[in-house]
Amino acid sequence: MFARRLLVSPVVNRAGLRSARSCASGPLILSDEEQQFANVIRDFSQSKIAPRVRQSDDDAIMAPELITDLFTQGLMGIETPGKYDGADMGFFGSIIAIEEIAKVDAAVGVLVDVQNTLVNNIFFRFANEEQRLKYLPKLATDTVGCFCLSEASSGSDAFALKTKATKDGDDYIINGSKMWITNSGEAGLFLVMANVDPSQGYKGITCFVVEGDNAGVSVGKRENKLGIRASSTCEVTFTDCRVPSSAIVGELGKGYQIAIQTLNEGRIGIAAQMLGIAQGAFDLGVKYSFERKQFGQFIGDFQGMQHQQAQIAVEIAAARLLTYNAARLKEAGKPFIKEAAMCKLYASQIAEKSASKAIEWLGGVGFIKEYLVEKYYRDAKIGAIYEGTSNIQLQTIAKLIKTETLQQ
Repeated sequence: MFARRLLVSPVVNRAGLRSARSCASGPLILSDEEQQFANVIRDFSQSKIAPRVRQSDDDAIMAPELITDLFTQGLMGIETPGKYDGADMGFFGSIIAIEEIAKVDAAVGVLVDVQNTLVNNIFFRFANEEQRLKYLPKLATDTVGCFCLSEASSGSDAFALKTKATKDGDDYIINGSKMWITNSGEAGLFLVMANVDPSQGYKGITCFVVEGDNAGVSVGKRENKLGIRASSTCEVTFTDCRVPSSAIVGELGKGYQIAIQTLNEGRIGIAAQMLGIAQGAFDLGVKYSFERKQFGQFIGDFQGMQHQQAQIAVEIAAARLLTYNAARLKEAGKPFIKEAAMCKLYASQIAEKSASKAIEWLGGVGFIKEYLVEKYYRDAKIGAIYEGTSNIQLQTIAKLIKTETLQQ
């Protein structure tokens, strides 16, 4: 149980956060219990993640012992119900954790994000009880999962995927390659979107769960990325990968619905990651501005610097409100798709802007690797690309504005 895993405070527990979500004084305000949870994750991030950030980024690999710590802390099954060994902290708990972790290292933030908002989410929303009992405890305690949708020819046009699943008796044989798969380097479980009937177009797409020891699974080399370098991003190839019919998650031909609904929620997680980047870079930049003096005073006391920092602070606050609001709406079972697109779009823009300004505030030292602010800048760029590009978010927002207008 999560309460027993907490490294810092035993006060935060599942019952506490459930009641907090129902009694918080407003949709955008953290309850006392939620704030305690954020403090726990902040302390964990500083003690367990921060000492490894530079080495992890340089080596482009995440330390296995850190991943073990994430499981031990309960951070790989935050929203997963307690009956499956999860923390049962709700969706908003995941958002809090992702933001706090990304303030220190966005690469670790996306590992936790994908595990919780995509992989676990699919199991407890769409899987049958047998699958939940088999896989959710593993995902909460010792197994990294990944979400295999994108391909070389299907990025934003995700449902143009070519991976096929051919029926063979009571089994299916999967053939195809997936690209840019986050967490695949450490994964022991793969959620794979494959088409069982290409003649039906996207209506043939089906979600399969494939275990990592399947002989038909091959994980390629890690991509040498600009940012979030410690997060594994690999090609995953399925060659005559045989799985039983019981490996189908949800209904046959309904994989496209699973993908759409899951990614809508996942975008809030990415917004939280970007929010963490923005805040982490800002905090580093502001701190430095009150350590360095020029012309006899702290550079943070110059009006020009004050105005820049005030502007970024306002924009980070706006991004946080957008993100928290989308998360609250999702958790309350209310429409949130437009809000999810908005928060991902805006938070990714502000992450890049905040990190860029922080580099300028540090001056020359901001441009060298000894100071981590340049890492925040590199990490921020992915926010405009994965789980729906910024243009896709704009298109989604515009379509929903039109729909809402015509319904009035």
